[in-house]
Amino acid sequence: MKYIIEHMEQGFSEWVTLEYAQIIRDLGASNLILSSLPDETRESDIPLKLREMGLQWTTKPLTDINQVFPNLPSLQEKRVCLLDPRAKEDLNPQDAQEFDYFVFGGILGDHPPRDRTTELLRAYPNLLVGKRLGDKQMTTDTAIRTTQLIIERQLAFDQIKFIDYPEFRFNKNEATEMPFRYVLDASQKPILPEGMLDLIKKDSEQSLDDLL
Repeated sequence: MKYIIEHMEQGFSEWVTLEYAQIIRDLGASNLILSSLPDETRESDIPLKLREMGLQWTTKPLTDINQVFPNLPSLQEKRVCLLDPRAKEDLNPQDAQEFDYFVFGGILGDHPPRDRTTELLRAYPNLLVGKRLGDKQMTTDTAIRTTQLIIERQLAFDQIKFIDYPEFRFNKNEATEMPFRYVLDASQKPILPEGMLDLIKKDSEQSLDDLL
């Protein structure tokens, strides 16, 4: 199964770099493609961490994936699933037989969310089929992790254990609540990309300094 992120941002924030690195660990570099990067993007613009992990990327749009990566399965109408918070139906294990690609439009992980899915559906009306991952915002790595659990491990959405808006406490005076839904691990802790907790703490300290 192949996963595509339509990356329409200028550059790569530290947050996004950590998320993409974790997604590569979870999926394998050969199963993830970033498409629609800004036209002026060069190899040197890709964070070194992601280059070393074998990130596949292109400035071409979703519909040109097969021109850039000819060894990938061909894009076929209605066999490309767009994870869309506004879709009427949730993704389910049977969808593994219906789709070859799962597309994430940069909307998951934004707070407040931006309407990227509408842009994509308008751009590719005959190609994409929208499916939902529940009713809460997820980070991009959480959305892909959830999709992987449903499609590859054949778990129904309601079998996956989540936590909404977890609070991360760093000491008795410092805590940060994240406005997203996360998958829980076997220890009932939210799954975060490697290094993300340190970044959340750093961002929290910077925000506090701004108030002082």
